[in-house]
Order: sequence, then C-alpha cells, then structure tokens
Amino acid sequence: MSDGILIAKGTDDLELVPQMANRHGLIAGATGTGKTVTLQTMAEGFSRIGVPVFMADVKGDLAGMSQSGGNNPKIAERAKQLGLTLNPQAVPVVFWDIFRQQGHPARATVSEMGPLLLSRMLDLNDTQESVLTLVFKIADDNGLVLLDMKDLRAMLQHVGDTADQFQTEYGHISAASIGTIQLNLLALEQQGGDDLFGEPALDLSDLMQTAGHGNGVVNILAADKLVGAPQVYATFLLWLLSELFEQLPEIGDPPKPKLVFFFDEAHLLFTDCPKPVLDKIEQVVRLVRSKGIGVYFVTQNPLDVPDAVLGQLSNRVQHALRAFTPRDQKAVKAAAETFRSNPRLNTAEVITQLAVGEALISLLDETGTPGEVQRGFIVPPASRVGAITSEERQRIIQNSVLFGHYEKSVDRESAYERLKGRAESASPSRNAQPSPASQGPSPVPQQPSPEKPRSSWTDSIGSVLGQLGGGGRREGMAEALAKSAARAIGSQVGRQIVRGVLGGILGGSTSRRRY
Repeated sequence: MSDGILIAKGTDDLELVPQMANRHGLIAGATGTGKTVTLQTMAEGFSRIGVPVFMADVKGDLAGMSQSGGNNPKIAERAKQLGLTLNPQAVPVVFWDIFRQQGHPARATVSEMGPLLLSRMLDLNDTQESVLTLVFKIADDNGLVLLDMKDLRAMLQHVGDTADQFQTEYGHISAASIGTIQLNLLALEQQGGDDLFGEPALDLSDLMQTAGHGNGVVNILAADKLVGAPQVYATFLLWLLSELFEQLPEIGDPPKPKLVFFFDEAHLLFTDCPKPVLDKIEQVVRLVRSKGIGVYFVTQNPLDVPDAVLGQLSNRVQHALRAFTPRDQKAVKAAAETFRSNPRLNTAEVITQLAVGEALISLLDETGTPGEVQRGFIVPPASRVGAITSEERQRIIQNSVLFGHYEKSVDRESAYERLKGRAESASPSRNAQPSPASQGPSPVPQQPSPEKPRSSWTDSIGSVLGQLGGGGRREGMAEALAKSAARAIGSQVGRQIVRGVLGGILGGSTSRRRY
C-alpha cells in the first residue's frame, strides 16, 4: 500500500487506501487521548494526495495546520520513536466563520435551509414545524423569496396577520405557533444565527479546490463560538452534508474521494434527533459515498453514533476509553465488538490501556475487507499542532483568492421588500390627504396602480448581475450570485422553493430545482 495515507505505525505501517476512503470512518476516544492530532494527521494525508477536506475547529487547535510545524518537542520525540524523519510543512487552508470574524463568511439562504432543518435549529415541535412548512409553501406560491431572517420574519408576520385568507386553501394556521416561531427566531438571532442567513450563499465548489502543487485545500470552520449553539452547529453541518449529497453527481468508487468531511462533536448531530430525521441522515450517509464523499465522525464515545450510522463507518481509529461507569463499560465492549478480531490482541482490555496518541486501528484493504485490528501510534503531523495568532489568521484570510467575495454581503429584493412595498401601496400617501381647510367637492379616489408583473427569470438574473458592476473575485462574485439567484428565484419559474435535500426527502411541499 505504498500510495496509501500513513495513519499510524505499529507492528506494521497502518495506511488508509485512498479508493476506500469514501467508505467513511470513525475517530473516537476520551478527552485528551489524541483525537485532534489524529484528525490533523488524516487531513494532511488527504491534502497531500489532492483531496480537499472540510472540518470544524471546535477548540481552535486545527488552525495550526496553516503553519509549518517542527518546533514541538513532543512531536519530535514521537517522530524519533517511530523512526520517522520530520518534514515540517504547512497545509493550504481556507478559514470560514458563520460569525464573520475568524474566516470568510459562511452563509446559506433561508430557502436553501428549508423548513425541516430550520425547525430543528429552532427546536420546534411537530405542530410548529407544520406551520413553518405552510409559511414556506405560501411564500413559494406567491413568488416571495426567503433569503435572510428579515424575510422570514416578514413572511411570518404577513401570514399571521392574514391567516383567514389562507385558511381555505392551506388549513388552520395557529397564531400561537406563529408567535412561538417568532420568539424562537429572536433567540436564534441572539445566538448570532442571523449571521448564518443571507447572500452570497456558500458555493460548495469553493470547498473543493486544490492549491499550487495539487494539494487539496483544507477548509476549516471556526466553531469555538458556534459550538456554544449546538443546534445551529449540528444543523449547519448537516445542511452542508445534504447539499453535497444533492449537488454532486454519482461517480461510484473513485480512485480517491472528491472531498472528505470530518464531523467533529458528532454526538451533537444525534442528540434528541427525531427518528424520521435520523433515518434520513442514515440514508444520506449511505448514499453520499457514491458521490465520492467520505464522512468521518469524531466523537468521544462510539455509542454517541446510532447503530444504523455506525455500521457504515468502515475505517476506525479508536483511542483510549475509560471504563469507570456501566455506560463506559458498555462503550468499551461495543467498540471492541465492532473491530475485526485479532487473535494477538484482547481488544476490550487494550482499549482501556492505550497511551495518549496510541490507538486501535482497523482500515479497509484494496478489496474493501476490514483489516484485523492493530495497535499503533498515530504518525505526528508535519504542520503546527495548536492555535495560531490572530495576525497569522488574518494574513491567510486576506491572501485567499476568496477574500472580498463573501465579505461583501448583498441584500437584493426578496420577501421583506415586496411585502413592505405592498403595505406601503395599500396605505394612502400622506401627500394625497386633503387639507382640513380645503373646500369644494371631494376629489375622485385614485385607483391604485396595478402591481407590476413579476420579473422574468432572465430579468431577475440580469438585475443581480447588473448590480455587481465590474470587479469581484475572478468572475466569482457575479457567477456565485447568479447561482444563488438561480437557486432562490426558482420559485418564480417552477413555483418551487429552493431548499435542502432533507426537506424534500422528509415530505417538504416541493422538491429542489437546479438550473
């Protein structure tokens, strides 16, 4: 396996076969056992063979990948122990941040997120989710595009104020549910959730780039603040995964993945997850493999991942687990049983004895057969282990080819502006009011001018591009906004809201259109 990614060294070199990397994987272990370094080593390995990576940086440690390593005495000692020659090297990195402080802004539109994922983000019950789905449907049927939070707020208020008009066609719309959704939106905004929605929306092709020497770009989402809002964190990553599933074509088993997606703090995805959503997560994980996407869940305890998903994670790196409680003992037994047994190892016993940086590892071979579990030490990374300074981070952000594109937010006409315009046109102008001192017959009431016809598809795109002027990243600003407009304005053509694949799978009123 000379062209494999060296993960660890034990009795043998333990290498991940690139063509089996899209069979997904698991990195597990107690806090402080070395999961972060393992993740960093694997990401470096994928980058070296030209595979882009996406990961969330929950503690701020992974940002060090952007800098050359070699100054860490523990790393040097581990390399010497394993008989390796250190070759300090940075990795091409792009930083992202929903809160727009530690990376390029990562946004989605409300329509793309869809009512299902948004309901989970807002922690709505079934009734409230149904009402939110109706709000999306009404917006769809009336050609009202939902891009950001003010669009959704305006739409909720409009539906709440005129619920009687919609009752015959759409059914009863509870004012109490509308009020609850509004309150939960306010709570989401206070967590910074309003930064998540808007344009230009994240173009997934920007996550799948290679750098100068053909190395895959490692996309790092700043999540030290985001993980404080676990529903937002988990839902955003699930949205990204579902978008990758929907947008990418079927390619079977490629020689190497098109993208590897690391889902850190994976337990947040499954905590209090409704069964229908869980079923579809399992379905997406199973099917996204054929799109060339490898998904690696990172968590403390293998029991954090449901069996239906755990059974699809073929490449395993298990760091130490502590068996202090009955649940811990159950986790140790479960972890041991998922490995292909090795007659030379008592797996359940060894799991509790592993040192920091040591792991039990089982990887697929070229035929897709799981290898016997082996004990080994994780190969130290060539990039820096640990955080970087704010100056180093800003330098990388400003030197990125994406800089200046996502930083320029765009607020084009959408539901808020159209509903506001309707309200203003329905109210008589102050200047048209007769003066109290005026005499004579009352003027003939002026009929309101008919509403202008909706913009055509090409007019809508042309309007967006016209506002861009000349300039922008490559042709990227115009191109990405055209794509974003195409996704969102699709409701004006097909009467269908653009929303994520899970919304469609789970009974959303419309399916997503691509142009």
